[in-house]
Amino acid sequence: MAAMRQIQKLKLEQKLSPQQIQLMKLIQVPTQELEERIEQEIQENPALEEGNDVEEKDTESWDEDEFDNREKDDHTDEVNWDEYLSDDEIPSYKTSTNNYSADDEERTIPIAVQESFLEMLDRQIAMRDLTEKEKEIAHYIAGNLGDDGLLEREIVDIVDDLAFNRNIFVEEAEVEKVLTVVQGMDPPGIGARDLQECLLLQLERKAQTPEVALAYQILDRYYDAFVKKHYKKLLDSLNITEQELKAAQDTIVKLNPRPGNVITSSRNRGAQNIIPDFFVTINDGELELRLNARNAPELHISRDYKNMIEHAKAAKEKASKSEKEAVKFIKQKIDSARWFIEAIMQRQQTLMLTMSAIMERQKAYFLSGDERDLRPMILKDIAEEVELDISTISRVTSNKYVQTPYGTKLLKEFFSESMLNADGEEVSTREIKKILEIAIGDENKRKPLTDQQLAELLKEKGYPIARRTVAKYREQLDLPVARLRKEL
Repeated sequence: MAAMRQIQKLKLEQKLSPQQIQLMKLIQVPTQELEERIEQEIQENPALEEGNDVEEKDTESWDEDEFDNREKDDHTDEVNWDEYLSDDEIPSYKTSTNNYSADDEERTIPIAVQESFLEMLDRQIAMRDLTEKEKEIAHYIAGNLGDDGLLEREIVDIVDDLAFNRNIFVEEAEVEKVLTVVQGMDPPGIGARDLQECLLLQLERKAQTPEVALAYQILDRYYDAFVKKHYKKLLDSLNITEQELKAAQDTIVKLNPRPGNVITSSRNRGAQNIIPDFFVTINDGELELRLNARNAPELHISRDYKNMIEHAKAAKEKASKSEKEAVKFIKQKIDSARWFIEAIMQRQQTLMLTMSAIMERQKAYFLSGDERDLRPMILKDIAEEVELDISTISRVTSNKYVQTPYGTKLLKEFFSESMLNADGEEVSTREIKKILEIAIGDENKRKPLTDQQLAELLKEKGYPIARRTVAKYREQLDLPVARLRKEL
């Protein structure tokens, strides 16, 4: 049996305090989330209140441990702590003032009451001349439509589902019949099983002009050739002119490939509002930076809790054990409120310090709005400049927006890697992507530029990058290959 030995080790560890952890969490949240976090803290800590407190008193000049050295006296007329701190006597919150300026956006957003996509279909099903069994099938089909409005399950699977889950036994032909009814509902194209059927359903409900009739024929018989833009094959097979094909193509591109989004997008429009965390403006040719006032709420320690402490200081020599416990509770709540207020202030300072560094480094862009003026910049550059950890900078820039004269931008958009141009100067990859995007936008759509031709064009402009790099940047810009960019 091995002998037991006692070993002494010296280990150095760095641990974050609860206050530091709280600060890191607050730094990461965007403005809208911060408001929710503050409201939660106010609800959980009655010692913290929102608004301007005109009178501040020191509550740190005493120590609750002083009470432990006094003899217990159960008789005091100063204050009844048990009664004061009962659940029924939580101090009310005060929200008498705010810290918002006239140019900050309105806090309250009207909520539009609108029926959901499924409710809209259920209403239409109820109005159709269907048997109860057929209505059950129709409701089940509607429940299996995706957000885009297309049917996500095969007919045979729906037959099985109805049998096992609803105890409804049907044939595939019955489901097909009801599906046809659903496909006749609004919006046009709903209930289609794939994109081709979706587009054809929409064309069927249009006035049958020559352009619509040709568009239907193209999608019905030459769908693959049209998607792959094999225009010559279409011209030869259909024996039509380029003008006729162009008219049919214009009809097709106006169709909605995701009919369900007609409802979904309008329902979610309110949730897409972006609240900027910073405002950058230009005044007499100089940049000015402001933090959204919602990031700087007026918080203070509850006056009632401060008064409790004053009473406690006056009665500490005669305090009972229960009263001393009550005092400790109050002190903990006040300390927690003070830590939270300080964390909010440090958050403001860190955000402004970081955004100021970003604005100065990207000054040319903020003055011009031209993405080609963006300088190479990574998190490490800002971290070194403001003397903060990279992880802190990452938290500050995560999910934060800045409103500029050129639109509201995500902070992460200002960061990019660098590469050397033909003159040996560092340029941002964002600059190269912008030039690539402009080149594709200006190309002859009848003969789009290949990736190799784009690489040669960029090289002529002083950006020697390989064809595969061009392909990577093009894909990041969500731009298709040359063949799929071809137009008539």
